[in-house]
Amino acid sequence: MKITVTHIGTATALLEIAGLRLLTDPAFDAAPAEYRRGPVVLRSTAGPALAASELPPFDAVLLSHDEHPDNLDVTGRTLLADHPVFTTVSGAGRLGGRAVGLSPWETRTLTVGEHTLRITGTPCQHGPVGDVTGYVIEVPGEQEAVYVSGDTVHFPELDEIGRRFSIGTAVLHLGAARVAAFSDELVTMDGAQGAALTRSLGARRVVPLHYASWEHFTEGRAEIDARFAEAGLADRLHWLTPGTPEVVGD
Repeated sequence: MKITVTHIGTATALLEIAGLRLLTDPAFDAAPAEYRRGPVVLRSTAGPALAASELPPFDAVLLSHDEHPDNLDVTGRTLLADHPVFTTVSGAGRLGGRAVGLSPWETRTLTVGEHTLRITGTPCQHGPVGDVTGYVIEVPGEQEAVYVSGDTVHFPELDEIGRRFSIGTAVLHLGAARVAAFSDELVTMDGAQGAALTRSLGARRVVPLHYASWEHFTEGRAEIDARFAEAGLADRLHWLTPGTPEVVGD
């Protein structure tokens, strides 16, 4: 199944699927910037490839979680009010408005005009506290689905995704994010975990997101390329030029 993806920055992307346009994890603040959350300090080093004002019209937001500024920042929050927002159950309670909370394996339907998508929440494990969700996006009548991981490490429950769905394209949050306040343990996948999940999913294509522009990311493109090559999966990677719409799939 062909989709069009525009990587804007960090985990922010536009996914064009079957006539609908979805915005993921909107983060549009200028950089560099510093954000303090209790004992945690996160610093951005580069801004988005497109400003919020340059976005084309979109139909809904997929928000993996609302609590971290590399997934939803001040500017990103201004984009939520006029759109359906699919997010965690706890996040929907905090955001209110048109936010819809998804539990793992819960499915909702997004219909705009004559176009319909099925959106299913998927499990995530992202540090010691807070809820996060990923997504499987299905088009009625299509065999392949699209998976968006959200911020997560690879853990056993994710292997269920490949048993339930036929994943054509996997959009993976990588970067091996680590935060000193959480004992420097991984809070997003590194390249090795991303490759292992790709194999588990049976995904034909992988679009990497969430691997640059923040100080707490410890792996970039070179490390991800190396780990996928070691796993014999280098041909699955589909790197995008930020700000440029690109067709993924066949």
